[in-house]
Amino acid sequence: MKTQSLEIGGATAILYGETREKAYLFLHGQMGCKEEGEAFARLACPKGYQVLAIDLPDHGQRRNRGEELTPWAAQPDIRRAVAWAEERWEQVSLRANSIGAYFAMLAFENPHHALLVSPILNMEELIRTMMVWARVTEEQLREQGEIVTSFGQTLSWNYLCWVREHPVHDWTCPVDILYGSGDTMTSRHQVEEYVQNHNAHLTVMEGGEHWFHTPEQLEVLREWEKRSI
Repeated sequence: MKTQSLEIGGATAILYGETREKAYLFLHGQMGCKEEGEAFARLACPKGYQVLAIDLPDHGQRRNRGEELTPWAAQPDIRRAVAWAEERWEQVSLRANSIGAYFAMLAFENPHHALLVSPILNMEELIRTMMVWARVTEEQLREQGEIVTSFGQTLSWNYLCWVREHPVHDWTCPVDILYGSGDTMTSRHQVEEYVQNHNAHLTVMEGGEHWFHTPEQLEVLREWEKRSI
């Protein structure tokens, strides 16, 4: 499969596939990288697409640059990638994981089609859930600014305020979601509510997790991608 290394603004990127008129933008999740797009590209390219995958801030080739994975840092990167893509292809769709899906909802106004795996659909509710896990009140977070939790996440008052002040796009495009029943980041209620409000199509892997990584989970993921592209 043909690959080309690129840099779009400050984002390192890989373009997979021969020249086509349609493309997918691939966005990884936390602790991921653009190279994860290769497995998806091996399915999408034979169906007439190219795949553009980018590294989000402080991930992949962008590690140790003093960047942070925040929505205000990721949003402009994704907007530049979308603008770059829309200049080159007649049709640009989205394939995104986890927090990458949330960032895409902030930055990508009108994808042709969206394939979302374990998407973060309501960031404010997720932050509030983590505050409950950490037994942190909103008043404590406002006073301290940042609080490091025992489960490895740092709660931030500025982050919470930013999320409240920047709503996501209300997509009207076809949306397909793959969700694990054991996902602790997005509740079953949240995903079902989103599906109902956006006429999206939901596939649930019973016993699946937020991170699809076991052989069985990856097989479900690849079969879902084949059907959904």
